[in-house]
Amino acid sequence: MKKDNKKVIYWLLTGCVLVFIMVVVGGITRLTDSGLSISNYKLITGTIPPLNDTEWQEAFELYQQYPEYQKLHSHFTIDDFKSIYFWEWLHRVIGRLIGLVFIIPFLYFLATKQLTKKTIKKCLILLVLGGFQGFLGWYMVKSGLVDRPDVSHYRLAAHLTTAFLTFAATLWVALDLIYPNKKPINTKFRNLIIVSYLILIVQIIYGAFVAGLKAGLLHNHWPLMNENEFMHHTVYILEPFYKNLIENPSGIQFIHRTLAYIVVISIVILWFKARKLTLTNLQKKSVDALLILVGFQFLLGVFTIIYAVPLWLGVAHQMGAFFLLSAMTFTLHRFSK
Repeated sequence: MKKDNKKVIYWLLTGCVLVFIMVVVGGITRLTDSGLSISNYKLITGTIPPLNDTEWQEAFELYQQYPEYQKLHSHFTIDDFKSIYFWEWLHRVIGRLIGLVFIIPFLYFLATKQLTKKTIKKCLILLVLGGFQGFLGWYMVKSGLVDRPDVSHYRLAAHLTTAFLTFAATLWVALDLIYPNKKPINTKFRNLIIVSYLILIVQIIYGAFVAGLKAGLLHNHWPLMNENEFMHHTVYILEPFYKNLIENPSGIQFIHRTLAYIVVISIVILWFKARKLTLTNLQKKSVDALLILVGFQFLLGVFTIIYAVPLWLGVAHQMGAFFLLSAMTFTLHRFSK
């Protein structure tokens, strides 16, 4: 049987789709404040939600023992609880499904010798990334069960960024199999793409910081912040100064807004420089896609701020980041191999 065949490619791309769905549901979970509705972790039995009134009451009473209920949601009825429980439960079930969809076919492909040694090594890295992502999800939730009714924005950023990187790594492995033939590369242009890629990753991390600290509910004006200031005075109120860069909601929103311009500029530069090169059809389309997607993502970010992060816009903005990272990964691959 041919190694690294189409079945292997479809398996990896299915994993990409499931990670995308997981990120979307994760965004809804965060924006609906559902992430702390399930305070325990049961790998097997946790896949089954409460099925009767007694089980629902037990789950609700467990929720009432933690800070989110005591400090924010003490007015909740059991019906209110059910609505937030659903999103967190679905998010966890999709995570388990991803694990099964990865591990079972992987073992089958191993047993039937359908993977090359190189692909096996790459898949083992994906397996570690997926497991680490699951651990980070538990570690993040744990931070919101002690004193504060919110998860740590650092842990949220780690959880979200690892999901994006797991997706990108899985897509990269699939692309290696889809396009196995090597070609000469323009090292200088590839390095420029890498710089843009790294800037985008930093922007995604700051997007997670904005989400974790609910910084999108501040300064709901554009292009200037409140009081017609480009940099509002609340951006630099903490001492020592570095805390404004990682813990001050106003400072973090300012960095996220400013990085958005830098991401756009870096991709516009890529697009103009690419026009001077001799490109394959896929290379040209990938760079064009970057330009279109970064434009949409920028607009989504502006409207998300102006309208103070309504659910649909917050989720759309996160999806936009995902599509932009996908296009950046594809572009880097097409200019690297």
